[in-house]
Amino acid sequence: MSPDQIGFTLLYLGIFLLLGKWLRIRVKWLQNLFLPSSIIGGFLALLLGPQVLGKLLGLFVNSDSFWIQGILPGGVIEVWETLPGLMISVVFATLFIGSTIPSIPKIWRLAGPQISFGWAIGWGQYVVGVLLALLVITPFFGLPPMAGALIEISFEGGHGTAAGLAGTFEKLGFPEAYDLSIGLATVGLLSGLVIGIILINWAVRRNKTEIIKNVEGFSKLKKQGIMEFENREPAAKMTVRPESIEPLSFHFAIVGLAVLAGYLLLQFLIWIESVTWGAITDSAFMTYIPLFPLAMIGGIIVQLVFSKVDQSEIVDRHMINRIQGFALDILIVSAIGTISLDVIGSYIIPFLLLAITGIAWNVFGVLVLAPRIIPSYWFERAIGDFGQSTGVTATGLLLMRVVDPDNESPALESFGYKQLMYEPFLGGGLVTALSVPLIFEFGPIPFLIFSAIMCVLGLLLGLLYFGKKSV
Repeated sequence: MSPDQIGFTLLYLGIFLLLGKWLRIRVKWLQNLFLPSSIIGGFLALLLGPQVLGKLLGLFVNSDSFWIQGILPGGVIEVWETLPGLMISVVFATLFIGSTIPSIPKIWRLAGPQISFGWAIGWGQYVVGVLLALLVITPFFGLPPMAGALIEISFEGGHGTAAGLAGTFEKLGFPEAYDLSIGLATVGLLSGLVIGIILINWAVRRNKTEIIKNVEGFSKLKKQGIMEFENREPAAKMTVRPESIEPLSFHFAIVGLAVLAGYLLLQFLIWIESVTWGAITDSAFMTYIPLFPLAMIGGIIVQLVFSKVDQSEIVDRHMINRIQGFALDILIVSAIGTISLDVIGSYIIPFLLLAITGIAWNVFGVLVLAPRIIPSYWFERAIGDFGQSTGVTATGLLLMRVVDPDNESPALESFGYKQLMYEPFLGGGLVTALSVPLIFEFGPIPFLIFSAIMCVLGLLLGLLYFGKKSV
């Protein structure tokens, strides 16, 4: 494939993002669900590509016809399939760049209850998932026990994490996990939005919320995903002069440096293993680790260095956010647009069982565990964790904004601090990245026991310590 053809396939991404935005503006039920344009565009690409439109047109044209691919030429899908694995490293590299990393005591004081709650929910997804795999999915449907990890990978990690693990799934002989996890991530995001709004309505009617008493406060423009005129601000700051280097180029280079640092760290770990325990045991565990969690660590290293040497504060967090958002939009459109419907159809019962189990556990967490763990503003704070643990962090932020539009509760601040201690491990962190290789190497039972211990520790800390306090 020529560079021109590759560039042309990238233009298709922009077209589907614009179509997704246009539909968000025009279709009211899409507005009420607050669906991101990238999700809508991804589904359009899936429907108009070879798996839906192409198969329908294939009933009427020859197998070598252009229309067998739908409206997407074959090369488009080939390029798109590689993009999620690349973009997720950018997303994770940007998590901490440009942010002030507070002290651990401050994080623990403000976000401790949500760390305990999120910890229990995240590890609990492994517990229910691996149990489901051992008792039902593996014996009756033939999928490996590694399928039990897909709930946390897809729900907590989202599309990016699922896409980032594609190479790991392939190496471990479970390539179907990619399509299943992308499908689960889509179900999780949709259910997070829909069930989240339902839970908010329930909480308002039952007087469980302390800030709002109705959910009708969103303007028409906000539902369309358009910033109100009075709230429009610059997307980022010009921290360097364009005649020296374009500010976007400068920040992109910083992100690239973080990804490179993560890559070098990964290669170092692989080398260490090859000359130590790997040489003795003939194992290659580190080769299964994807790049994106190491890119996150690379971002932390870059941020720590810049916090020492950047006296002029030329790293702007808002610009980093724009790069992160761009990468995430590209990731979601390309990931959803290339889901294999054949794979999901072949494993539809295990797929539905995993989805239903994950959703049920998260709803149980909000309705039963959160009021007993989070001592004050429990719903405002728990609904953010529900959105994150079912969809993505943006879903959690959106749901928190619905129940606390003016940030009157400590929900947003404690949620942000919680991410600093939570994301390096769960929700796409090291544990998420290592879960499938660990199950493959050591078996599902040891991983299940360890997950149960971690889940119980989170529950005990939340119920017996934070749940008894009033903060």
